Amino acid sequence: MKAVNVVLVGFGRVGKAFLQVISEKKELLRKRYNLDIMIKAIFRRGRACILQDNIDVNQLLEKDYYWKPGIALAQVLDTEEPGVLVECTPSNIKTGEPGLTHINLALDKGWHVATANKGPLVVDLQSLREKAKKNRLALKFSGATAAALPALDVALYSLAGTEITRIEGILNGTTNYILTKMEEGMDYRDALKEAQAKGIAESDPSLDVGGWDTAVKILLISNAVLETDFTLEDMNVEGIENISSRFIKEKREEEKSLKLLGRLTKEENDYKIEVALTSIDDSHPLFGIKGAEKGISFTTDTMDKVTVTGGESDPKGAGASILKDIINIYSG
Repeated sequence: MKAVNVVLVGFGRVGKAFLQVISEKKELLRKRYNLDIMIKAIFRRGRACILQDNIDVNQLLEKDYYWKPGIALAQVLDTEEPGVLVECTPSNIKTGEPGLTHINLALDKGWHVATANKGPLVVDLQSLREKAKKNRLALKFSGATAAALPALDVALYSLAGTEITRIEGILNGTTNYILTKMEEGMDYRDALKEAQAKGIAESDPSLDVGGWDTAVKILLISNAVLETDFTLEDMNVEGIENISSRFIKEKREEEKSLKLLGRLTKEENDYKIEVALTSIDDSHPLFGIKGAEKGISFTTDTMDKVTVTGGESDPKGAGASILKDIINIYSG
């Protein structure tokens, strides 16, 4: 049995969901993968909990006295046998902080990293990958590129040996949910409110509806899979904030569907990357993606089109993707 120490930084919706998945899958991990995941510490908002064997993780949500100020992440990483740092702090796509500091610290101290935090990867993916490679460590981030939708896994492993000439993805469940509801007759504001009430949309949905979450994800997929070096400044990004119900109705009458697509296309020897509100018909592989589900379609030179759908927006799906990354780190 391989004991794997885990330090979790960030105790929001995704961090809590990750712990829930770990708890539910503990026996499966032991039987199927010969892994014993040991949560050693959790950090949140300037406080930390050092877990002891007799602490039920579920109690951490209810009892504040487990959380102590003044505990440094570096101290815990130095004290424990290196395993995996799970980074789930909020994304800052301008500075990458505080996640960028946490990930660099973990890689410097010999810890693998699995993160759902997009910010550090947008700001400095190339340097982080180089550091991980130099230190013979894994840097996994499938949770940052579409959560439960296995976009990176398909591109990196299932399509190995192909030349990818086009990528199109519905990568944000919030915008797809809103567009679906508008096709059903709801106006934009009511659709957004419903998405927020169901926990699909954030209280501040600006990154989602403005197209920036989709932009970040298609950028990360491109840079990770094709080793491009795109930044957000290289992209034309369109959102859905100004879409009218009348326009939706017109497209529906034409038997077309509006989707917010992250798109990468190869043009001669160069790539173009963008986020665009796109009208598609039923011949498109992503036409039937409804609600908060996502999908991605790859066009290749030798395998034609390969499309993966599903992965509805949900913190538990993101937590499960982090667990998947940890399993893959230790299963080779």
